[in-house]
Amino acid sequence: MPHLIRSACLTDYVQVARSVGLEPYRMVKAVGLPRASLHDPDLKISLPAFIRLLQASAKEAAIDNFGLRLCERRLLSNLGPVGLIAREQPTVRKRIEALARYSGLHSDGISLRVEERDGLVVITPVVSIRRSMPMRQATELCMGVVFRILRTSLSDTWKPQFVGFSHGPPKSRDIHLRIFGSRVKFGQHTNAIVCRLRDLERPIPQSDSVMARYIQQYLDLVGGRIGATTSDKVREYIWGLLPAGRCTIEHLAEQMGVNRRTVHRRLGREGTTFSSIVESVRMEMVGRYLEDPSRPLYLVAQMLGFSALSAFSRWFRDCYGCSASRWRAAPFELSNQRGTLDVG
Repeated sequence: MPHLIRSACLTDYVQVARSVGLEPYRMVKAVGLPRASLHDPDLKISLPAFIRLLQASAKEAAIDNFGLRLCERRLLSNLGPVGLIAREQPTVRKRIEALARYSGLHSDGISLRVEERDGLVVITPVVSIRRSMPMRQATELCMGVVFRILRTSLSDTWKPQFVGFSHGPPKSRDIHLRIFGSRVKFGQHTNAIVCRLRDLERPIPQSDSVMARYIQQYLDLVGGRIGATTSDKVREYIWGLLPAGRCTIEHLAEQMGVNRRTVHRRLGREGTTFSSIVESVRMEMVGRYLEDPSRPLYLVAQMLGFSALSAFSRWFRDCYGCSASRWRAAPFELSNQRGTLDVG
């Protein structure tokens, strides 16, 4: 089975490719990637094809830092659910460890090793595929993404002990210096970012331990699921698609690599429907979202996939016989024929 990666890895590819004189759609077609991968961040695409795309782009543009250029505007959100759980961690070190633990959900061929040595933390991105191929561009992209996460988590003035690459230096070090600063070394034994442990123990004031626990439960379910039914798989996709506002049967079928009739048929065999699973997931999510009084109702509506607050309000009243605002005032006293609203 080929290694896969979320197409969010192609974030900014169109802009970067055009900035160096490439036609992005022609390039992705040449390596066998779907055109939709440039716009839909949640498709699963071939990791080897993505690596070939980076190498081909660097070669055709006659530059040796194409992969690094892709990382300059990357955020935690580009990592999808993995980025969500990392965002809610209490310290920078816990954030990096969460990325390492759940990186397989972003790509089954990319991992992150985190090791402590004498007051230092060594962070090593590893790209593992079954075939031998040039990896410079993919390696620099991975290193750049991790470094940007560290810098945005700490401060723009934070500096590592050093950033090491196993390959040789580029023709020009300008972009490396702009992204990593002056402490960059080439020709090292491994690719690694070396940091002081005390830096990574800094707390993250905006973290939410309750939300982190919910997300962890979901990711553990997804990551540990073996032999899941179609209903299970659809439910997992819906958890990710609802907050993004893309929870349609057509989009879900595309994510699963089948057509909508196949999804309907498989769910029918299991005695359920797409709409009933969407309804069930919304009812699982809503109590958790409403539990935070600082989260506006319009944002709760968006996170549940409703196009407008009014649509959410009608749905909530139909389900629970009261308004969401009233439920917030007395969450343990309200129920309906479907059961008490769960707050986790």
